[in-house]
Amino acid sequence: MDLFEYMQQQKQEQESPLALRMRPRTLEEVVGQEHIIGKGKLLYRAIRADRLSSLIFYGPPGTGKTTLARVIANSTNASFRQLNATTSGKKEMEEATAYAKEQLGGYGKRTILFIDEIHRFNKAQQDYLLPFVEDGTVVLIGATTENPYFEVNAALLSRSTIFELKPLSKENIMLLLQRAMEDKDRGLGSYQAHLTMEACSFLADVAGGDARMALNALELAVMTTERNAQGELWIDLGVAEDCIQRRAVRYDKSGDQHYDTISAFIKSMRGSDPDAAVYYLAKMLTAGEDVRFIARRIMICASEDVGNADPRAITVAASCAQAVERVGMPESQLILAQAAVYVACAPKSNAVTEAIYAAMQSVREKRTSVPAHLQDAHYPGHEKLGKGIGYKYAHDYPNHYVEQQYLPDELVGTRFYEPTSNGYEQTIREYFKRIGR
Repeated sequence: MDLFEYMQQQKQEQESPLALRMRPRTLEEVVGQEHIIGKGKLLYRAIRADRLSSLIFYGPPGTGKTTLARVIANSTNASFRQLNATTSGKKEMEEATAYAKEQLGGYGKRTILFIDEIHRFNKAQQDYLLPFVEDGTVVLIGATTENPYFEVNAALLSRSTIFELKPLSKENIMLLLQRAMEDKDRGLGSYQAHLTMEACSFLADVAGGDARMALNALELAVMTTERNAQGELWIDLGVAEDCIQRRAVRYDKSGDQHYDTISAFIKSMRGSDPDAAVYYLAKMLTAGEDVRFIARRIMICASEDVGNADPRAITVAASCAQAVERVGMPESQLILAQAAVYVACAPKSNAVTEAIYAAMQSVREKRTSVPAHLQDAHYPGHEKLGKGIGYKYAHDYPNHYVEQQYLPDELVGTRFYEPTSNGYEQTIREYFKRIGR
């Protein structure tokens, strides 16, 4: 690096966002993620011993994936190269691997190749890395906000150790904010600004575990707030609220957040918690989830988890699905909320679900025949074949019921559907008692 490049780099670092300037440089400066870099943990020991294998860091934005990669680079004797999968192509990958070969062959130094947003690489690009990871030319560190088991090739996964980074706690982020306010070299200490505890707590809370969001909001607050008559610069709650308008909704319609949120939504309806159901519905709607998808899940829940305990639930859910098709957003949120709340508040029974599952298993395991008296008898000559003979027409008997064998001979006495005592199924149970079932 020549003097011009050095000066340009220094200037860029000084003008970069606060979150970038305040990135930890050593393991001791890292805040949070104690479950993977706490003293005695696997990653901590590997970094200290400079015995790293390929890694994949997986977690939400602002949790320190890139930071950890740079800390590792600063803590080992390896060379460091960084690529971003959203902007890098085959040329950049070839240059990085060629550099790694040169370092290993000429100087005996390993190269850490950090690839941010690795899930953005297609299969061919990920496959290109395999031989270099396999023979140790590079130590791959991949960072992704998506579940690597969905987005990263199985071959790369098998050669890597996966570490999941958790959203930082409110206390973690408050510590980072206070550190930024005091640091005169990289932070905001030279501004001699004051951050109230109330504002600090608020920023840490609404950041939702994203340190980058909180630090950038703090920098905006300091840079745009005027000093008072005494020359003091105070960041109070009002200023903080102006600089970070609302919590960003973490939701990716093709990733973990999609599956986790819809799972929580369904389980909340099943668990008869309308408040939680409405909350997860609101989260999906705010993130732009397809209303038809949500309506389909409500219909399934109405049948699977409510069933005949409230037969009207499936009608409400089906009407909801039809209505959202015709109405669209934003009004569909009212229709979806009504259906979700109805299903959540309805009495529950999975007796129908268990009945069909048991019947399906029985069909797979046993060969049966339809009893002769139930067979089709609408055509001439059926008597000669014994079809339909002896069938009793239920409406010809008192109360429109007559005892008769309906199951195949091989399954006589089997019970697939056992109504519960919840909701309308209690009425069904009482009817069964009356007819002697």
